Amino acid sequence: MIDLSIIIVSWNVEALLVECLNSILRSPVSVGERVEGRPVVEIIVVDSGSTDGTVERLKRDYPQVTLLAQAENIGFTRANNLGLKIARGRHLLLLNPDTVVLDDALGTMIAYLDANPDVGLIGPHTRNTDGSTQSTRRRFPSLAVAFFESTWLQPYAPKHLLDSYYVVDGNGVRETIDVDWVQGSAIMARREVYEQIGGLDEGYIMYSEELDWCRRAKDAGWRVVYLGDAEIIHHGGKSTEQAAARSHILFQQSKLRYFRLYHGRLAATVLRLFLLANYAVQLGLETLKWLLGHKRALRSERIRAYSQVLRSGLKGS
Repeated sequence: MIDLSIIIVSWNVEALLVECLNSILRSPVSVGERVEGRPVVEIIVVDSGSTDGTVERLKRDYPQVTLLAQAENIGFTRANNLGLKIARGRHLLLLNPDTVVLDDALGTMIAYLDANPDVGLIGPHTRNTDGSTQSTRRRFPSLAVAFFESTWLQPYAPKHLLDSYYVVDGNGVRETIDVDWVQGSAIMARREVYEQIGGLDEGYIMYSEELDWCRRAKDAGWRVVYLGDAEIIHHGGKSTEQAAARSHILFQQSKLRYFRLYHGRLAATVLRLFLLANYAVQLGLETLKWLLGHKRALRSERIRAYSQVLRSGLKGS
């Protein structure tokens, strides 16, 4: 029996994917066949139309990896769902390719799910590249949070509002606590959860899909837990850096989809108009800075990105 299926979606990040795979293979796990005292793990990589040699590298150097190579970029959530459909493990781990598994994080997470049958989803203590802690344990966002988080208003947000959202409430990063949702860079689910609520909602092309998954799991009666004893490194944003404007659009469309589903159409409409106004103001500021000759290359890139967001109207999804 396979204890854990690891699903990794990759797009043009060959070097980071190789680092991620090597960290898994260094872990005290058994890939393919059982070794006494080690959990059995299968690794599934869904490559979403990479053109950087990823597929060729995997075929040549990682025969123990199940590769689902796609002819084009099919989107993060859809690609994860392809991996989930063929996964055979008792537990399922969605893992970003720009992560590094530390020590026995996989075994610790598996053991915690086995010991706590009411827990449906868990996320590990996640570190940045420099070793600092990423904020990955969160409560469900309120509409007030939506107007501040990741907008120009964020520096002016009431401290208690975002502190509560990001669960910075005095609990140490090495503690284990119940949360509403955990970041999708590494999120482990027991198979029963997947069988009950299904995979990721493909209406979210990218971003907020793990928020929605955790919401559906909690609505179905499962606990979601942040597990401080298991650690990974998450370099962060390496795929999305390749398409900045598209990332802006998808991030905000996903936010709007979540609030439309769980807070209603009126709330989502008001939020959409606010976000568009936010990008219009930013576009005006960047244009002024470009005219003044301040870092023109950077300003040109941002002007293109914000213009594309405004042209999209943040509709769809």
